[in-house]
Amino acid sequence: MIQFDLLTLFPEIFASPLQETILKKAQDKGLLKIRIFNLRDWASDKHKTADDAPFSGSDGMVLKPELLQRAIAEVRPDGEPAPVILLSPQGRRFDQQWALELKPLSRIILVCGRYAGIDQRAIDRLVDLELSIGDYVLSGGEIPALVVMETISRLIPGVLGNQDSPKNDSFPGRLEPHQYTRPRLFQNQEPPEVLLSGDHKKIEAWRKKESVRRTLLRRPDLLIRFLLDEEEAKILLKIKQELIEN
Repeated sequence: MIQFDLLTLFPEIFASPLQETILKKAQDKGLLKIRIFNLRDWASDKHKTADDAPFSGSDGMVLKPELLQRAIAEVRPDGEPAPVILLSPQGRRFDQQWALELKPLSRIILVCGRYAGIDQRAIDRLVDLELSIGDYVLSGGEIPALVVMETISRLIPGVLGNQDSPKNDSFPGRLEPHQYTRPRLFQNQEPPEVLLSGDHKKIEAWRKKESVRRTLLRRPDLLIRFLLDEEEAKILLKIKQELIEN
């Protein structure tokens, strides 16, 4: 089981997603525990002020450092082992490899950034890792936190009904081949004949070839980041020759 402690200014954002699909099933099975904490609960004034204007005079508001300090001290008493991860556009790019590295942990504290950011002194002293889910602008770290939790949860044995699903998903390394289902005929088009043959060996060969082809055409960067095995290298060479001939 893995436990996520979420520190956020907007806990209501998590209400619906945590009661649906994979994240709900994982909690129901006792394989995932999620606790949500409102950072405003650690504000010292009656208005529960969580932010203040930056000293630089720039636009936006900055999350006050003492809130994060008090929250972590209470959520993780006596320095219990649990890395503090800040979801931030300045962080390292989160991907499947990061999910695999974080999966063995029994507990993770996720801090959802907001506004113009968090006081850097709090980041320097309290945060172990900053992660970003992409190069675009969001209003806060709540959606990235959901992405991180679901990605890691899918890797926990027992969470998914089909235990081969994590191995067959697009990442890491290769995109999935095209998928087809009933009806057999749709707008005068049928699935590739090999998928209807019942020959599992031929189907697996087709899937591997189409996976490499799709990755080459849509995400060639993955072929550089993740090494090809000998069979995939031969398939890739053949596909390139076919593309040149056509």
